[in-house]
Amino acid sequence: MISPFNPKQRNTLGGRITIALYRITQAIEHIFRERGKVTRLSPTQIQSLLFLKYARPGVRTIGGLANRLGVTHATSSGVADALEHKRLIKRTPLPEDQRVITLRLTPKGEDEAGMLEDVLDEIEAAVNALPEAEQTALLHAAQSIVRRLQQAGYVKIYEICWGCQFFRKDAHPDDPRGPHHCAFMDAPLPEPQTYLECPDFVPAEKEVILCSTEPID
Repeated sequence: MISPFNPKQRNTLGGRITIALYRITQAIEHIFRERGKVTRLSPTQIQSLLFLKYARPGVRTIGGLANRLGVTHATSSGVADALEHKRLIKRTPLPEDQRVITLRLTPKGEDEAGMLEDVLDEIEAAVNALPEAEQTALLHAAQSIVRRLQQAGYVKIYEICWGCQFFRKDAHPDDPRGPHHCAFMDAPLPEPQTYLECPDFVPAEKEVILCSTEPID
């Protein structure tokens, strides 16, 4: 069996690219661990805070967090317990349905999440060092790989409304609940919520996807 992990067999273009991608994931893992040492947060807790900062309100739940992290409900609940113990999040009922408990960042959690915004700056700097033509080629190639992995069930894509086939821009501009409309939820959308990540995102036809994939555990 040919394996890209075997240096003697790493002689195909696909194998060399696969190992390069693997090394990038190792770099991301290292970056998250190093940031965790400074913040006293685990990589999973860092991902969770960033998820809660940018996910749409309806998915900021134990189940939504479990789906985002790719873990069990029990593991997700344990992560939430740890963050709540650190006073970074608070459990509150969803205003539209009091039976649903949401996870909300506390002011301390908002501050902490804000300081984590730059966690992938080193990766972005490495990308920005490439010529623009190479960045464009890399973007299209990476999107194609992500889409294939998504179809195989290995990755979930969370994106904002713009570019989603369910998004209806200015569907009811005079509606006080929001000028836009989500056909998936069949509900109005206020402008600020269109910039929150959603797991129900489906790319509109011929739309370029700027993928937001799950960080590495």
